[in-house]
Amino acid sequence: MIKVSEIAKKKVVELMQDDGYNPVTDYVRVGVKSGGCSGLSYDLKFDKQQQEGDKVFEDNGVKIIVDKKSFLYLIGTTLEYSGGLNGTGFVFNNPNANRTCGCGESFSL
Repeated sequence: MIKVSEIAKKKVVELMQDDGYNPVTDYVRVGVKSGGCSGLSYDLKFDKQQQEGDKVFEDNGVKIIVDKKSFLYLIGTTLEYSGGLNGTGFVFNNPNANRTCGCGESFSL
């Protein structure tokens, strides 16, 4: 399961509406792809439909879909949002990551 903090929820809803998505019926697609300075990087985008094999979760009123492969890397992750001096954006607090890069956008196991 993937959790969503309250501040991340507010930002997701705002961005979905700005991009023409409906936060009640549409999804946040979270995934993992090769790349980044630590080997794997996070991928986050909006989607209107599920694909075959997707895992579907809902936390804090946000519907999340994850492809089967990425799910193994993301179990227990919390989606946060940071607006501090170190940068603005979504942050993945992933208990499975052994090492993360300084920018927090990539990780390794």
